[in-house]
Amino acid sequence: MKVEFAPLSVPLQRRLQTASVAQWIFSFLGLSQCCAAAFIALFFTRFWLISTLYAAWWLIDREKPSKGGRRIHIIRNCIVWRYMRDYFPITLVKTAELDPRKNYLVGFHPHGVLAAGAFLNFCTEASGFSILFPGITPHLMMLSLWFRIPFFRDYVMSGGLIPSDKESASYVLQKPEGGNLLAIIVGGAQEALDAHPGSFTLLLKNRKGFVRLAIQHGTPLVPAFSFGENDVFDQVKNPKGSWLRRIQYWLQQIMGISLPLFHARGIFQYSFGLIPYRRPICTVVGKPIPVQKKHRPSEEEVDQVHQNYLNELSKLFEKHKAKYNVPEDSHLEFI
Repeated sequence: MKVEFAPLSVPLQRRLQTASVAQWIFSFLGLSQCCAAAFIALFFTRFWLISTLYAAWWLIDREKPSKGGRRIHIIRNCIVWRYMRDYFPITLVKTAELDPRKNYLVGFHPHGVLAAGAFLNFCTEASGFSILFPGITPHLMMLSLWFRIPFFRDYVMSGGLIPSDKESASYVLQKPEGGNLLAIIVGGAQEALDAHPGSFTLLLKNRKGFVRLAIQHGTPLVPAFSFGENDVFDQVKNPKGSWLRRIQYWLQQIMGISLPLFHARGIFQYSFGLIPYRRPICTVVGKPIPVQKKHRPSEEEVDQVHQNYLNELSKLFEKHKAKYNVPEDSHLEFI
């Protein structure tokens, strides 16, 4: 006998979608602090043994984030990510096949405020990554400091996140059996300061480290542009040279992370809050750019591949922008 359940009502679905996005916002804005506080606080309670045992485990497991991490498929396939996908909604578009016998380095653009498209498309299965790219295991790079926080490090590793350093990247790209995809948000946290709705400014003109890395490993480069990534939050105006921008740069140099002053809507009202707007995000993955392997490439060789990458990224943007309501006179700006 087959039991069928009635579909959820639209209002309930929307509440669940909003709740899923709220928990995602909390996980990156508050969960890390809560994990650190809990780890320390437990030492002063009768549950001190939990933190003691975790500290011992942490010491033994300290190299794991740099060795590909520890993904947990149950978490990657959790239903909460599907509600988050439907909230915006977020979609992943494939424009070319990826050979599972090879490794790939994907440049993700733009960063946006919180890189919602990058997280959901590469760290969960909500948008069907494994179906679109069978045989490919995705990894997304994240600031290394997040992997120094107890408990939180295990949470971010479960989705396929790894530290943003050369050692971690090389471990993924040098696997001879192939089938690995390393996604790098090239503009980094600094690019988040330019994440204003309708903006197509990419911090990429002098970012060549990922190109050098691809050449050293002979890994094809794949451009990916996430349409709508900059539109889900409003950000306080911070033009270059303004006092706010100078303070943000100063804080970034001290802490290693940028602090964009963003806002959107609330959970129960639509006028102000930290919940993103319901605006579609579509991540388009381009075709691979062949790269010839060379252990010590010259500056000229790096510049040539870098320029080729910029050209292919621009072509990808121009080809698909009309589908996502980008004005005809809008073009990518590299700074």
